[in-house]
Amino acid sequence: MDTTNLTSYKSLSCTKCGRMVNNVGDTAVKVTCSYCVLMSVGFPTESTVTTYKPTGRPPGWHFMVEFVDKDGNVFHKGKEQPKLKGTLKPTKVKPPKKRVKINKDVKMFANAKVHNEKQKLKRALNKQKDFLNGKVKS
Repeated sequence: MDTTNLTSYKSLSCTKCGRMVNNVGDTAVKVTCSYCVLMSVGFPTESTVTTYKPTGRPPGWHFMVEFVDKDGNVFHKGKEQPKLKGTLKPTKVKPPKKRVKINKDVKMFANAKVHNEKQKLKRALNKQKDFLNGKVKS
């Protein structure tokens, strides 16, 4: 059997707890397992996790050409303009339009209705062509 194409993986035991760690590099001499790393670093606490804090500004305000908040701060494309503070009225923001969701059934029935109307028009047109060509049915 030819063993030149087989790749061998090196395994070492953790220097702190003795657990076996697989797939380490060929040049590695010492290794620390993931459990020991977690124990030494510690778990993240609640204070390090940032939560969303609303600013009171509408979504997308920084994309507006000009936006004035309730305090009178003026923003041009998201950049504050302190010289213009209090000179303009607050921007009135319209609520977003509600989009009507169309499901597959409604779309299918609408397409079927359009298809039936086209078929009726084609039949009427063919009847007129037949009449003009002298193919009158009695």
